[in-house]
Amino acid sequence: MPLTLQQIRSNCQQARDRMAQARSEHWAFGAFNLDDEATLRAVIQAALKKHAPVLVEVSQGEVDDIGLDNVRDLVDNFKADYGVEVYVNLDHSPSVEAAKAGIEAGFEFIHIDISQANHDATDVEIIEATKEVVEYAKLTGAMVESEPHYFGGSSNVHSEDIDYGEIKKTFSSPVGAQAFVSATGIDTYAAAIGNLHGKYPVPKVLDLELLQRIRSAIDCNISLHGGSDTPGHYFRDAVKIGVTKININSDMRYAYRTALEKVLSENKNEYSVAKLISKDVIAAVQAVVESKIDDFNSAGKAMVH
Repeated sequence: MPLTLQQIRSNCQQARDRMAQARSEHWAFGAFNLDDEATLRAVIQAALKKHAPVLVEVSQGEVDDIGLDNVRDLVDNFKADYGVEVYVNLDHSPSVEAAKAGIEAGFEFIHIDISQANHDATDVEIIEATKEVVEYAKLTGAMVESEPHYFGGSSNVHSEDIDYGEIKKTFSSPVGAQAFVSATGIDTYAAAIGNLHGKYPVPKVLDLELLQRIRSAIDCNISLHGGSDTPGHYFRDAVKIGVTKININSDMRYAYRTALEKVLSENKNEYSVAKLISKDVIAAVQAVVESKIDDFNSAGKAMVH
């Protein structure tokens, strides 16, 4: 059932207040990608077990598969059934129009990412598009996130090593972050400090000293994308510095697929795949989410209803 504008505004204000609280108390929301109902159930069950507030997020591929309104309804149904604190993020929205649709659907968090869709987008194009979304988000109070550069990698399992020489060329800078936040009025800045989308053969290395300088340079929220395959100590330090949103996708997808392959190979005569997913796959994904919640220091931080 669609939310009223008043309900959407109330949810967005609560999300805004909670992000401020996360920063002051040094914990972060895990933003976990939703591929299907099974991954949503895994996130919700982990949030319930850990008594943690969470974000679930969809990018354009999932939006095309599931639909914005269906995502909103699915999340709200689970929210009502389980009594968990959960918000929805539109991740890497490729256009102003797509971001506006997410705002209208009642998503509390909107990530506008023109450079992800068009690697050749100019600084002016990125800033103007971001400003337009920030202005439109005033309709509901949704929190807008963006970055001034293309963010590397992909939400998959990579076989190549990480080329930090190349990656460092796209690192955020305190001066650049300050200028972008000032020009756009965003609520959340997506920092690049060694975080990278996807799983790689070697663990990621985050430049926490750079993160500290970025934190000192800007007053809005800071998010980290590409959180998969990152040693947990980086996250524990990042939330102490003041990161309040960390995105996880590939670790969940890897757990999903490996668990599914294993259970299919062990149950060759079972044709109800949904049964196998409910029994084994959801548990594997849930374990990933629980471990991240611990790293983000958000266990026990859910609002009491």
